[in-house]
Amino acid sequence: MSDLIEGLVIKAQSGFFTVHTDEGDFTCRVRGRLKERWKNTDLVAVGDRVFISGVDDGGMIEGMIEEVAEREHALARLAPSAGRGSRHWTRRGYLSEREQIIIANPDHVVFVFSLAKPEPNLRMLDRLLVGAELQSIPAVICANKLDLVDEQEAHSLFEIYEEIGYPVLYTSAKTEQGVDELHDVLSGRISALVGPSGVGKTSLLNAMQPGLGLRVREVSRATDKGRHTTVVPQLVPLEDDGWVADTPGLRALALFDMDPEEVDAYFPDIAPLVADCRFSDCTHTVEPGCAVKEAVEKGEVNAHRYESFMRLREEHQKLADMYWWGIDEE
Repeated sequence: MSDLIEGLVIKAQSGFFTVHTDEGDFTCRVRGRLKERWKNTDLVAVGDRVFISGVDDGGMIEGMIEEVAEREHALARLAPSAGRGSRHWTRRGYLSEREQIIIANPDHVVFVFSLAKPEPNLRMLDRLLVGAELQSIPAVICANKLDLVDEQEAHSLFEIYEEIGYPVLYTSAKTEQGVDELHDVLSGRISALVGPSGVGKTSLLNAMQPGLGLRVREVSRATDKGRHTTVVPQLVPLEDDGWVADTPGLRALALFDMDPEEVDAYFPDIAPLVADCRFSDCTHTVEPGCAVKEAVEKGEVNAHRYESFMRLREEHQKLADMYWWGIDEE
């Protein structure tokens, strides 16, 4: 192993990384010189493409990560705070620590929500979709438990997302309806599954590949311990090529690097209308001649989606106000 070997990080735990290569899997550490590169994100994460050298010391380390390929994008959240002393101001707002990479370079993210038991939380789905748009990750929506509602009701709940342009799969692990379509979506890709508990992700994966969901759930439970959960999934291989990872405890993606004026850009149903507003700095709240409000009134933009946009914009406006208040206090 005199030359560097390219591999995929499939597991990260306590500074040890499992790297999958054509020559097998290696347990690796990060070369010390790489650690000197300060970043406000994880240096190495599951999903990263890395280059490793071999280590033959008779111990548990089999390789050393020498280089990390540049990330195309990443599924991320705000890292849990280690305490008040770790909080700091940035140009865009008040952050608590830094970005935590959940999975690097996913080919897409599949947002799984149930049609019933529990009822679908579309507000959460909207926030997750904005996070995917912000991080340039293609998104697929999976509406599960189709056996509990009729198809007309199912489509009435999620058709607004189909109209926007998001692919929507309608599935049932019980009847296996839509399972083949889900398999085709995951096959040959690195996929991250995101959704609240109880929506049937494990059952879906088991229906698609026996034992797959149970294995993913075991990995999820192992990483979902403690008050401040470190969400670091393990990539689990699919039988016919591809990798899948669950994301335990994830309810929102990192949205901290976004000004309130930018929120509309991450709603595909709202963004094209912005140029038609009378005022270039329109907030789409009270201004006359607002093309977005007019579209909502005409039913061209869904009222629920507009409400989700308004809530996110208000939230980020408060963050921006806190930032400027902090600057004035200094």
